[in-house]
Amino acid sequence: MGFFLETFIGGLMTGMLYALVALGFVLIFKASSVFNFAQGVMVLFAALAMARLSEWIPLWTGLDNKIVANVLAFIGAALIMFAVAWLIERLVLRHLVNQAETTLLMATLGIAYFLEGVGQSLFGSDIYKIDIGMPKDPIFVLDKLFEGGVLINPDDLISAGIAAALVVVLALFFQKTTTGRALRAVADDHQAAQSVGIPLARIWVIVWCVAGVAALVAGMVWGSKLGVQFSLATLALRALPVVILGGLTSVPGAILGGLIIGVGEKLSEVYLGPFVGGGIEIWFAYVLALVVLLVRPQGLFGEKIIDRV
Repeated sequence: MGFFLETFIGGLMTGMLYALVALGFVLIFKASSVFNFAQGVMVLFAALAMARLSEWIPLWTGLDNKIVANVLAFIGAALIMFAVAWLIERLVLRHLVNQAETTLLMATLGIAYFLEGVGQSLFGSDIYKIDIGMPKDPIFVLDKLFEGGVLINPDDLISAGIAAALVVVLALFFQKTTTGRALRAVADDHQAAQSVGIPLARIWVIVWCVAGVAALVAGMVWGSKLGVQFSLATLALRALPVVILGGLTSVPGAILGGLIIGVGEKLSEVYLGPFVGGGIEIWFAYVLALVVLLVRPQGLFGEKIIDRV
């Protein structure tokens, strides 16, 4: 039972990180009704910015306090992502208002390639680390309930807590604030939202800023665990099945979809992997998403496209 709990908890923690990345996809889709293929690169770009700033700030200022340096690096990376969001709206999205969704989709592909190239030019292409001081040594808990206890990595627990906190904040933002309701209105119909006085340009800047912060937190967490490298953009795309499973229009769906896939891939790898030669964790999420698409194309919690027209 202890080993099952270890696997289950590890899956939940991984699922929270998937959900954090998936939220970026959902946020952009809710604002522009288009799938943002640049989200994975945004995670990479934000992580590169924080990793490099955490190195440069002590050199520029003489600071020897790692906590202060990381806080300043996070703030600096967040400001960079805000600037990226403003430039995307000013240079790209503003000129594509009321255009076909295919046009917006292609625009996000262009943004992805541009950010990847600019990130490499500005921050370099080596492997960088983000050290935010999370403990690395595993600990045993519940040793009085289970023989040998349950092994948990503290950094996974902290990462999951950070992801969960941001997920809660974003969910409340969409459900309880005026701006969140305006974002949903824009997602339903751009022209109708504009006709009632909702400023489309400002909404797009806000949502890209929020998606940028989500990408920064995801990049910070993944970077502290695996190092910041260009494969991080590909790793972030592991959240694609989460979006498909939960639904492109649902913030709660992104959360629950991440948890389902995180737990499912861990349990299937441990308990089914030995019977099929392993490797289930690599493709489990995509097969599950494909099954959901065949049964419920809009995802478990998403809206039907006909309802959004």
